[in-house]
Amino acid sequence: MNPITAESITMSDLQIISVSLGNRSYDIEAGSENLEHIGSFLTAFKPISAAVILTDENIVQQGYAHRVAESIAETGIDVHLLSIASGEQSKSIETTATLWETLLEEGIDRKSVLISVGGGVIGDLGGFVAATYARGIRFFQVPTTLLAQVDSSVGGKVGINLPNAKNMVGAFLQPLGVLIDTKILQTLPETQYQSGLGEVVKYGASLDAGLFQLLETNTEKINIRDPNILKQIVTDCCRIKANIVAEDEFETTGRRVLLNYGHTFAHAFEIQSNFTLLHGLAVSIGSICAAKLAVRMGFVNEIFLKRQIGLQQALGLPTEIPEGIDWLQTIELMRHDKKSEFGKLCFVLPTGIGSCRLVDNIDSQLLEHGL
Repeated sequence: MNPITAESITMSDLQIISVSLGNRSYDIEAGSENLEHIGSFLTAFKPISAAVILTDENIVQQGYAHRVAESIAETGIDVHLLSIASGEQSKSIETTATLWETLLEEGIDRKSVLISVGGGVIGDLGGFVAATYARGIRFFQVPTTLLAQVDSSVGGKVGINLPNAKNMVGAFLQPLGVLIDTKILQTLPETQYQSGLGEVVKYGASLDAGLFQLLETNTEKINIRDPNILKQIVTDCCRIKANIVAEDEFETTGRRVLLNYGHTFAHAFEIQSNFTLLHGLAVSIGSICAAKLAVRMGFVNEIFLKRQIGLQQALGLPTEIPEGIDWLQTIELMRHDKKSEFGKLCFVLPTGIGSCRLVDNIDSQLLEHGL
């Protein structure tokens, strides 16, 4: 039996997905109205000298960070709550340095644990701070957006941005665990919800045909945020990513890179928009660009492209490059993508519904006149 698997175990209304990584293994607990479980979840990792909750202004206003803090405090652990400005701009060297100094002033040591409560920005930034402060402290994820619940909170990739390259400075740091409360998604702003759906469609189109079909047949339920379909989508995406991460934790075999369908285009669009274009919406547009490139190169046919466009439009996702994006600048920015080698463009391209491959050394002339 292959030990590298992600097992889903139903516990009442909870799903426990185990990410199998040897001594770095951890559990993802997905449920509804289970936010207060965080305290008991952390008790398994005592002794803990202090818990630092990193969150943003929006999450503080919604009360989720305080609920997490109260649950942890009830276990007798000393709690520190740190809040930063919301938005991708906070994933910067400047914010990181400020947080390092704050942790030092608060007396945070190696027996402490940092808990990220928020979306992908908070998860990535918090994980990077945890990976680097005092040469590494423990880390826990409480994702509060759909995008973070289905993608960025799982897998241990943490990092910050440079001005012209997203996530270029980072590390691998697996969390102690991930706690997902899907009830939170009911209050998520519409644009944030759609941003998460951009990543969800990515999973189906490039990695799991069954998920793609589930999305196609349940667009109305997804659009009204039906709790049952949301739980299934979140756990399915976590299962897919957990299995891939278990197979290729440090992105050395080429398996994990397949999670980046649409991302090479997306990161270039995000940078040009000064990060006003949300990541998942950029992925939605970028995956259509990747699909069009795959059609041009003969990997898929027009039926694939029309089917993906149809699903994304049914979910209210963008499929066209927004105004203000310079195509030649997009190509130049893509040369700085982490997958690119020797200045040559590399893309994850679909080969059918639920399958994809990494294609390297793509001639930029294929892209210079657009798609």
